Amino acid sequence: MSAVRQQNIEAWVQSLGNARIPIPRASHERVCAILNDSRSSLRDIAECMQDSPALVLNVIREANLQASGTLVEPAESLEIALNRLGLKRIGELLERVPALEPESIPAPLRQLQLISQHATAQASGFFGARLARLWQEVHWGSLLFLAPLWPLAMTEPKLFEEWDLRVLHKGENPARVERELFGVRVFDLCEALAEYWRLPAWVRQGYRTLTQERRWLAKAMLIARDQDDPLGQQHQLDANPELYRWLNQPANTVLLANGLALACEQGWGTAHVLRWQQLLALYTQAPLDQVQQQTHTLAVQSAHAHAGPQLWHPAVALLWPANERRLHAGLLPAPGPTPEALALWRQHCTALRAEPSPFNNVMHLAGVAIQALQACGMQRIALLMVDKAQANLRVQQLAGLPKAAAELSMVLAHAPLLQRLVERPGQLRLTPENNASLSRLIPASLRVMFRGEHLLLRSIAGQDRVLMLLLADQGGLPMAEMSVQAFGKTAQCIERALAVFSNRSR
Repeated sequence: MSAVRQQNIEAWVQSLGNARIPIPRASHERVCAILNDSRSSLRDIAECMQDSPALVLNVIREANLQASGTLVEPAESLEIALNRLGLKRIGELLERVPALEPESIPAPLRQLQLISQHATAQASGFFGARLARLWQEVHWGSLLFLAPLWPLAMTEPKLFEEWDLRVLHKGENPARVERELFGVRVFDLCEALAEYWRLPAWVRQGYRTLTQERRWLAKAMLIARDQDDPLGQQHQLDANPELYRWLNQPANTVLLANGLALACEQGWGTAHVLRWQQLLALYTQAPLDQVQQQTHTLAVQSAHAHAGPQLWHPAVALLWPANERRLHAGLLPAPGPTPEALALWRQHCTALRAEPSPFNNVMHLAGVAIQALQACGMQRIALLMVDKAQANLRVQQLAGLPKAAAELSMVLAHAPLLQRLVERPGQLRLTPENNASLSRLIPASLRVMFRGEHLLLRSIAGQDRVLMLLLADQGGLPMAEMSVQAFGKTAQCIERALAVFSNRSR
């Protein structure tokens, strides 16, 4: 077991509590400019800062940590924190906060902050007018509720993504997965960090609900399910005054908004989303269909304001059938082949291995090879022929790519990575970890057809030399491992088919 997984709550808080969470360089420059403008008020500075959730956290955390141990109440809003720090210390803080280009900030961190912004939009839409005198608590509490997860997503992005996939998307047992990955329960860690940073009271209350008061949440969700009998719901609440008081706490608005924002990352049609929508309907005393329509409208508004490249916003899925998943955004692995597709793949591979060769020519053989690759899950495929001098490549067969690509040809001397696969046969897999260094070695005319950070390249050898190069991906999504394995086996079948075909007249 790795050192990461052996940590307890105290060790995690010590590791993550003072992490410097980066902000986008453009946001940093805007805030610096307004801070240096003598005409700017604290409200102007706060409004400029709120577009960068990490900067808001840095400021509120700084103000609260400096007041730690005193009788001063934690800063509940950004403006209070700015007042406490003063312009000079705000400037010093800005100098310490890392300012990076968005692509240099870990994607899990940027995605998580987008969820926080979506939650803030939901909270503002549902509760901004209803709790007008408490709008600061609603706004900043909603934005910062998931903040304890931000340093985890920044320092341990792989572990965080595995937790996100296994717990939030695959529905595995949270306790088992979290003990395996982190050694502690995630919400216990979030509660500890929220207390350490002295985050707004409603944030801390939300985590107490998730760790110590889950029975109240479960009881409320059970009543909320009975949407067809609002009078019966009210009778149940009246019969349990303690539950009624708990449900109507204003602090629950922060939990409701973030619970919904996290849930709809999985897809709008899931039971998890429905539970939060039902609870929201119970809290606001509104019909479920009205609540659902408003959540969709607020999601679209959030997407217009906050969506960015290579990030997933659930509003996109409102254009798709309810059962579509966010794998379309490239954040989850592509699906592996279905049993029916695998059966078809085996048929094509059997044809490729057949003796004597059933193929009339190389084009016929290549066509079956493409069908086999498609059956195992590949969506964009290019089969390139190497000339006898091993100096040039030309397209032999394509699938899932523009027709104009069929006219492509390239000089191997100008394509170092492809030349390496011609000289030394093998298979190469491009991933986000090696893409930056390897993709520049592929001709731009070819690389532009395979947009994304996931690509398989394979030499097809025969007659003691490389005859073809095979490139394939799953539409730019992370590869399904079953499809990757089938890709390799298909390449072996193609090599066998070429060998049998070349010996057909001997």
